[in-house]
Amino acid sequence: MADEEEDLSPSQTEKLIQFQDFTGIDDINRCRRILQQNNWDIEVAVQDTLNEAEGLPPAYAQPPRVQRVPAMNTNSIDQRVITVVRRPQGLVGWTYFIFMFPFRLLHSTLLDIVRFIFRLFRPDPRRVYLSALTDPVGDVMNFIQVFEEKYGLVHPTFYRGTYSQALNDAKKELKFLLVYLHGPDHQDTDGFCRETLCNTEVVEFMNTRMLFWACSVSTPEGYRVSQALRESTYPFLALIVLRDTRMTVVARIEGPVGNGFLMERLSQVIADNEGALVVARADRQTRNLNQSIRQQQDEAYEVSLRADQEKERKRKEELERQQREEEEARMKVQEEQKRKEEVAQLKIELADQVPEEPATDSSDCIKTVLKLPDGTRLERRFLRDQSMKYLYYYVFCHDKAPDDFQIVTNFPRRELTCRPSQGAPDPPSFTDAGLGKSEMLFVHDNTA
Repeated sequence: MADEEEDLSPSQTEKLIQFQDFTGIDDINRCRRILQQNNWDIEVAVQDTLNEAEGLPPAYAQPPRVQRVPAMNTNSIDQRVITVVRRPQGLVGWTYFIFMFPFRLLHSTLLDIVRFIFRLFRPDPRRVYLSALTDPVGDVMNFIQVFEEKYGLVHPTFYRGTYSQALNDAKKELKFLLVYLHGPDHQDTDGFCRETLCNTEVVEFMNTRMLFWACSVSTPEGYRVSQALRESTYPFLALIVLRDTRMTVVARIEGPVGNGFLMERLSQVIADNEGALVVARADRQTRNLNQSIRQQQDEAYEVSLRADQEKERKRKEELERQQREEEEARMKVQEEQKRKEEVAQLKIELADQVPEEPATDSSDCIKTVLKLPDGTRLERRFLRDQSMKYLYYYVFCHDKAPDDFQIVTNFPRRELTCRPSQGAPDPPSFTDAGLGKSEMLFVHDNTA
């Protein structure tokens, strides 16, 4: 375990200690493996570890292995190709250069032959992406980590994603994209990184004007991009921008370029191609405006459609309400007509049940005078021992009498029980009701 800790950088050791404090995991080797799997991103590692303990899915899903690359134009007609060659300085330098040139040429030729023969038997491991799954994001993150450990934290803001993602974001945001391919074995790489990329003026220049993506060509992701851009030497920079609906390489800068020269050339290329972004922004704004107008029209149509539907719904409800009211009124009329017919039929039937009026000189009769609600006066004699239901039948069968009524005395005022019911089909007689030989009675309309 001590040997493993010795391989860690100070920043990694600090992250390892922080990860142990957050998670409480005592096994240092396990902590180290988890951090390595998450590219030493302590926030992601802690969150995924806690989610795993709770049985939840990872908080940060890995991006898809296969990225869709936008349409590219790597050989534009007006592409700027800027090559910087390290020239010998002074007589001694030129003498040394001329003297060593044959040896360097021979060394380079022999080295290329050896590499060619070697690759016949053992293919370049960087081509593994062609036949197996790789981790392009991991390649980029590992390069950034190695770069910061070797050259410091002062550098342009690296795009933390794949080359395809960087292209897509540059296209989406209508920004310039500067691609840097890092050749770790090239003699000019260290000087370029320390003196140019880490220069504060270059850092500010790049951070304010473009996206910056970089990767080492010793990794599958970097090697794939190098095959697409076909660089010839290192350091290598490619400036890419959206032009004529395609991402286009508008400048290639190769060799140990200085910070001032680099910013000057990039500024010139940016100025020459800014018009393409202006046109793209105008086109996108027009499309967005048209889309916004269509969306507003669709929304207005939806509002109008909903309003029409609401009106139609209310119209149908009003029509149904009117139909219900008409049906209810019709039913009431029919019921009232039926009731009147039943009452008329009942009057005919009850009229036959009213006994004949006794003689005027009969000593066992009672004379009743009934005053109807409309003022009509009725006179009728009944036998004292007869049920008062006949009094009710007599009034009920009269044309001017109400259909629902009660008969009351004047003084003292009391209601006479003369209407037959299911519980009392034979109301009391006139004598039982306490009526005299002659009575003044009043017919009260119950519906009035």
